[in-house]
Amino acid sequence: MNIGIIAHLKHPIRKPYMGGLEAFTYEITKRLIMRGHDVTLYASELSDPSLNVKVILSDLDYDRETFSRFRSHEMSEDFISTHHAYLELMQDIDGNGHDIIFNNSLNYVPVTMSTILETPMITVLHTPPIFEMKRAMAHERKSGRIRYVSVSRSNAKAWQPYLNDCEVIWNGVDVTQWKFYPEQRGDYVIWFGRIHPDKGTHLAIQAAKSAGVKIKVAGTIADSHYYHTYVEPLLSDNVEMLGNCTHEELNELIGNAKCSVITPCWEEPFGLVVAESLACGTPVAGIAKGALPYLIDDSCGSLTQSNDPEELALCIKKAITLNRIESRKRAEESLNIEGMIDAYEALLLDTIANSMPRAV
Repeated sequence: MNIGIIAHLKHPIRKPYMGGLEAFTYEITKRLIMRGHDVTLYASELSDPSLNVKVILSDLDYDRETFSRFRSHEMSEDFISTHHAYLELMQDIDGNGHDIIFNNSLNYVPVTMSTILETPMITVLHTPPIFEMKRAMAHERKSGRIRYVSVSRSNAKAWQPYLNDCEVIWNGVDVTQWKFYPEQRGDYVIWFGRIHPDKGTHLAIQAAKSAGVKIKVAGTIADSHYYHTYVEPLLSDNVEMLGNCTHEELNELIGNAKCSVITPCWEEPFGLVVAESLACGTPVAGIAKGALPYLIDDSCGSLTQSNDPEELALCIKKAITLNRIESRKRAEESLNIEGMIDAYEALLLDTIANSMPRAV
């Protein structure tokens, strides 16, 4: 297949990943290329050139200190630049010889302009409903030019009011790159990810204290106000802040933890930290929001329906007792990236085979 992949433009698509969407776009592009497909990634300038990148936005204004575009933080400037980058791309993309367009942009412009394209398109819904996307989809649905897929059942349900149907393909991780620890050697639980209100770091720390266990926190501070207001006052000898870690460091930290504490405070569409923890053999204690109840079963985790740290502490105590082999098995069977690529490859082929010419 000749595939045109449209990336989002908030960050370059390269390692180290800024988040799950960058990881998804990088891995699926790389692996489709490895499977022999002719792939072009439409992304920003600093994206990894090994992904056969066609630059659609300069990274001259990308601040590598704050990991954001435009030091002024003016949303209008960012919005306008992104809008025009996608607009120019979509005006010309039909002439680039693609069999299919694989849209991961989270932007309304490719959806809106799909109605004038001959090339079929798949759009992946990586987030809950966004205002601009809902408006664009309402227009696009009149012609039905796009096939939509969501990264979880919970996210598909959130989009249901705006779509007749939405297929689901779970995200995955390369389990071969995560060493399995059949026995943990640490005396701590771990929380890892971006330190941000959406991720609920403070709840994990409170729950660990209530459970009487040490907690290690690995990740960058993505919201300094949240950190100083809610996290910093909880720091003590039983809370170890590790900052950003390499893949190898994180693998060892997770693998030697009694359990991972995962605390989404919003309807998170997926959460790769779940798959990464299970791949290490580390069971999960968490809050049952977003995709988490679909990813975890009683063999590999324990969830609470509330944000109460006391209830989460009980989940920690239960998760610590679970069989680590079952956790690894869950990752291998349901959250393996090769299964994800198989499913997307089949979807791309099926969409090409069943695409209809655009009605004039």
